[in-house]
Amino acid sequence: MEKHNPLLDAVDSRTKLAGSNKMEILLFSLGSGEIFGINVFKVREVCQTPKVTKSPNMPDGVEGVISLRGNIIPVIALASIMHLEEVVEDTGHTMIVTEFSRHTQGFLVHDVDRIIRVDWDKVKPPQTMLAGNNGLITAITELPDGKLVSILDVEQILANAIGIEPVPELTRVEAEVEPTIFFADDSAIARKEIVMVLDKMGVKYQHATNGLEAWEKLQNLATRSQQDGSSVYDQIKIILVDAEMPEMDGYVLTKNIKSDSRFQGIPVVMHSSLSSDANRDMGKRVGVDAYVAKFDPGVLADTLRPLLLR
Repeated sequence: MEKHNPLLDAVDSRTKLAGSNKMEILLFSLGSGEIFGINVFKVREVCQTPKVTKSPNMPDGVEGVISLRGNIIPVIALASIMHLEEVVEDTGHTMIVTEFSRHTQGFLVHDVDRIIRVDWDKVKPPQTMLAGNNGLITAITELPDGKLVSILDVEQILANAIGIEPVPELTRVEAEVEPTIFFADDSAIARKEIVMVLDKMGVKYQHATNGLEAWEKLQNLATRSQQDGSSVYDQIKIILVDAEMPEMDGYVLTKNIKSDSRFQGIPVVMHSSLSSDANRDMGKRVGVDAYVAKFDPGVLADTLRPLLLR
């Protein structure tokens, strides 16, 4: 358990990717013949699967728990939760330990291949190429040999396996003009969670499902504002961005917004499952005004409220 897989040495270069519109993906298989991927930023280590302790009343797909350096973490069988059929018998002997939204868990896989670096504009939403496995695929990219890689929607997988935190009652925003937030996130479950928070706060919203779509919509808003002599700030009070998104990531989206004077005065809040200090620093370097780790509805609301009322 103490020995890290040498594949993950490339993680040390991750801070160089901020604003480059590139991502690094760890490729792995689940014993079904398909190639899957997960953002390296989410991976802590790869190891042989230790003894898993079975516990009663575990959700479907959760094999049990292990003790990892003094912490008890759940172990999730990806092939099972994705309902893959005809997987090889020894699937699950390898474990990818991931850190996601301040939580750590192990994913059982068949085999780990290698790390690749791809441009985000080569990463496409699944509906443009093929439907994802039960909605658990957030994006698709293509290898040089033509093989497709399905990138997992970890947020949706964890929501299915473990559940999501309920949204508490939140204080509504009382403002002279009803404020509007523009948010961009490629995960369906994340968009649903954001909407639940904004609805309870009484905040209107517009949204996009990836960074490129967000930038195009924001440019259209800015163009219309110029034409009628108003400010974009009259329409949008905050822009909320995910870090990982197909076609354009949140770092490049933020850089674009901050370099366009038409969006002056509109704060950008990064809302990401990449909750490490390194990722926060990456956000600061491209100009985000606040960074919120997914998904804590109370913290998200507390971060947005003062920005809406200023």
